Order: sequence, then structure tokens, then C-alpha cells
Amino acid sequence: MSGKLIYVSGPSGSGKDSLLRHAREQLSGHARICFAHRYITRAADAGGENHVALSPGEFAARSNSNLFALDWASNGLQYGIGAEIDHWLDKGLTVVMNGSREYLPQARERYPYLVPVEIAVPEAVLRERLLARGRETPEQVAQRLQRNRLLERSSSQLEIIRNDGDLKEAGQALVSLILRCAEQS
Repeated sequence: MSGKLIYVSGPSGSGKDSLLRHAREQLSGHARICFAHRYITRAADAGGENHVALSPGEFAARSNSNLFALDWASNGLQYGIGAEIDHWLDKGLTVVMNGSREYLPQARERYPYLVPVEIAVPEAVLRERLLARGRETPEQVAQRLQRNRLLERSSSQLEIIRNDGDLKEAGQALVSLILRCAEQS
């Protein structure tokens, strides 16, 4: 494969979806860059992510038919990245995907040349964002923060984008990184 895979991850509440949306808008129509959709076993209108909603049965059928390049389970949901990314990478394109920090070692095994990017925010900001969105109880937020601490300790060799200030500034940092990768492939 001659393209680059940019694997964007970070804790829930870090602003990954907002930054990926910003980058997609800024790079719309770029001939050498593709944004992969995630296939998720949750409703299409749940969360802020542009994703393809699948029932658990649909997800299992696609997984059993090897239609996912990558797939994993997290927080009671199934996530997949379509096998079409392999075709895009073979064509020399830069592919941007929303990944899981916990699944990064398996993704690196399959795509050893991937560019791991972590969207990072201080714990106090993360706590505030998680509580403000109102999807989890305070106990569930505390569990997410604990999981985040454990995953932060295990991360290495990552491009870090801080997203605790101006969204456009962090978004532009992501766009710049994607463009640099596209120039190298």
C-alpha cells in the first residue's frame, strides 16, 4: 500500500468529531484525501459523528463477510472501518479515520505505517465536556476519566493535537498534519 492512514483517536469528549468535521470541510474535494466513515451499532442521530448506523445483525453479517478493514467493540457498541480503505490506500491516497485508542495496537499491526494522532484535552476540561453533554451519569463520567488515565499511560509515538482552546486552531493543526501526510504519499 502506498497511501497513508491517519488514525485519529482520543477520549470521548475531546472534540474528535468536531475536528474531523472541520478537516473534512476544509479538505472537501481534495483529490488525494479520503475520510473513512465508521460503521457503528448505534442510531444515525446519536452522538455528533457522521457515521453509518447498523443493527447488531447487520454489523455481524458485514464482519463475517470480511467487509471491514478494522473493527472493534467499545462502550457496548461495535465499530468498523470499511474494507474500501485498502483500495484507497493502494491508490496512494491519504485516508483519515476515527479510531479507538484501545484498538491502536491491533490497527498498527495491520497497518504498520499508520500515523497515530491523539486529540488531547486536560482532564478538567474533559470532565466538564462529558458532564455538559448529559449522556452519562457522574459515575459513568468518572469511569471514562479513569479509562482515559490508563490509556494515556499506554500511548507512545503519537502526534498530539491539543483541543482545549480555539476549535479552529486545533482544527487547522489537524488539517496541516493531513496535508503533510498527503504530500508524503
